Amino acid sequence: MSEFCTPRLLLRHWREEDREPFAEMGADPEVMEHFPARLSRAESDAFVDGLGGLLERRGWGLWAVEELRSGRFIGFTGLNEPGFAAHFTPATEVGWRLRRDAWGQGYASEAGRAALVFAFEDLRLDEVVSFTATTNTRSQAVMRRIGMTTDPAEDFDHPTIADGSPLRRHVLYRLRRPSAG
Repeated sequence: MSEFCTPRLLLRHWREEDREPFAEMGADPEVMEHFPARLSRAESDAFVDGLGGLLERRGWGLWAVEELRSGRFIGFTGLNEPGFAAHFTPATEVGWRLRRDAWGQGYASEAGRAALVFAFEDLRLDEVVSFTATTNTRSQAVMRRIGMTTDPAEDFDHPTIADGSPLRRHVLYRLRRPSAG
């Protein structure tokens, strides 16, 4: 299974000790502001189990992110295959979610770039997408910082979010594999 370091982070497999800080993250109203609901402890643990299982089976996915300097769990980042039908699926997306106290330090961009290198160099993907609610300007800023671009004509209504929800409308960002030469 793939694990790798950036200058400040370790993207690694999930550990038992990640469950508590991940549950705290999933219960934080600011962290979960752009998601339909906060996670209960049972939902949080099931999420960790699912992510860990995918990493074991495929060797890639949404890795736990550890700050190298302190050794503390700060969230997750990596690659995922959206589980819904849309005009851009099937696709592989890059995504992240970090603890609030890890925001504003460039960690999401650093980890996202590392996941993109893995996607293009190891998986040899031609394209990676990312998407978020139109209200999530922080994640959109990360998408732009890691080189992704958007076309407003590709914005879409997320099929798993209820009609009338302010979170239903999503922006889509794309990044093509850099050409050799």
